Amino acid sequence: MVQNIEPVNTYEAKNLNLEGMGGRLRAERERLGLSQSALASIGSVGKTTQINYEQGNSPPHGNYLAAVSAVGVDVLYVVTGQRTPSKEEGLSPPESAVLSNFRALSEEDQKAVNRLTNALAKSNGDSGNEEVG
Repeated sequence: MVQNIEPVNTYEAKNLNLEGMGGRLRAERERLGLSQSALASIGSVGKTTQINYEQGNSPPHGNYLAAVSAVGVDVLYVVTGQRTPSKEEGLSPPESAVLSNFRALSEEDQKAVNRLTNALAKSNGDSGNEEVG
């Protein structure tokens, strides 16, 4: 028995939450300090298309999303509303401070810190991590 199944209109805002997606796209553009024209150019679309994306009138295409992600647009956030987790998420305040301090060091000092932490880990029975550089 064949059932008649109605096709889903993927352009309906209620199905894709395009209004929310458009608002998040606008928020990302503003976070990056870009004009509508600038982001449209990066995404290889016209300004009118950019406006339509931001107003939730049509969904952004994959090629557009790939292009704007290259300049820092959080595409996961635009599409789902969930921020892309940062690599530092989940660190305790002391761990975050150590990482910030490490990043402020010269390359030579970073290598010395790496050797020191590997030696300390090995002395505590851990195998340590591979040395960098």
